[in-house]
Amino acid sequence: MNSLYIGLMSGTSINGIDAVLVKFGDNCCQVIATQSHEYPNELRTALIEVTRKPGQCTIDTIGHLDNWVGESFRDATLKLISKSKIDIDQIIAIGSHGQTIRHQPNVERPFTLQIGDPNIIAAGTGITTVADFRRRDLALGGEGAPLLPPFHHWMFSDKNTNRVVLNIGGIANITILPAGSDKVTGFDTGPGNILLDSWIQESKRKRFDRDGNWAKSGKIVSELLELLLRDPYFNQPPPKSTGFEYFNLMWLRKALSDIGTIKQADIQSTLCALTARSITDAIRIYAPNTKQLLVCGGGIENTELIRWVTSELPLVEVCSTGEFGLEPNWVEAVAFAWLARRCLDGEPSNLPSVTGADYTGILGGIYRT
Repeated sequence: MNSLYIGLMSGTSINGIDAVLVKFGDNCCQVIATQSHEYPNELRTALIEVTRKPGQCTIDTIGHLDNWVGESFRDATLKLISKSKIDIDQIIAIGSHGQTIRHQPNVERPFTLQIGDPNIIAAGTGITTVADFRRRDLALGGEGAPLLPPFHHWMFSDKNTNRVVLNIGGIANITILPAGSDKVTGFDTGPGNILLDSWIQESKRKRFDRDGNWAKSGKIVSELLELLLRDPYFNQPPPKSTGFEYFNLMWLRKALSDIGTIKQADIQSTLCALTARSITDAIRIYAPNTKQLLVCGGGIENTELIRWVTSELPLVEVCSTGEFGLEPNWVEAVAFAWLARRCLDGEPSNLPSVTGADYTGILGGIYRT
């Protein structure tokens, strides 16, 4: 039976689009082809401006960017298909996450907004496209995030070993997978790469801290670290989700104003420790019997960050999801291909234990060709 799907993902780091062609089996998947598609510099700059300064954004700007991001997702898909040499008619559907520009699950009328018009993707590729996954969960009383835990359970759970899957994107989140159990939980632990990237972009005009070398060159400022960790979000019980609307440079500067002058590299080192501590504190509290920590997402390439996480969890085996069948940089994209499959099969794909929804539901809107 044909089971080829495409997954498209762009995270809060706004670096570009991860596109993957995947073949699903009953309890496994095979990645056929992958494509990393960078946003044009002008588009990336505009997206960063919209997400960091939402009060200055107009409806016309959102409409323009919705179209432009849709074109980029379409182009990423066409490059992927060309690279794979697979006939388009063999591909059942595309699962497109879109680009998040706002996530506000805790306001009076909760909302989340992902742009990248799926009509453009469907029309430009000739492939049925499933998109807008998060808002159905919000309508069901949930936070709309995180959405990956059901896929993590399907892909990485083990009947004998207590595992946690750690996804480090702009925001870090964990999925707790007790051995041999369907009682899956998960939540956003706090900042992943978002503060690290934002600080080095402002201070050094670099997009990210390669291998965490700048953080490694500095010293952790304990006073600043403990002040940041006192933020109420870290002690808030799950279900919970967050984003750059909360953890951003304005949030950091508020803390810095209470501390005094600190070297830029020391701030980067402290932010690295913040990400590591907020992750490992959450695991110690909510998954104390964890034996294996499976890491995915772009943050796995920050060797200094992974070193910190490993040192904070000496009794836990820290490893890449690549050791369990799926390379870490493609897990999210494959997950949205899987969510598209679930949608077309009429299967629910949110977990109330994760998002706080009142009940399960079929996520995603279907855009047929």
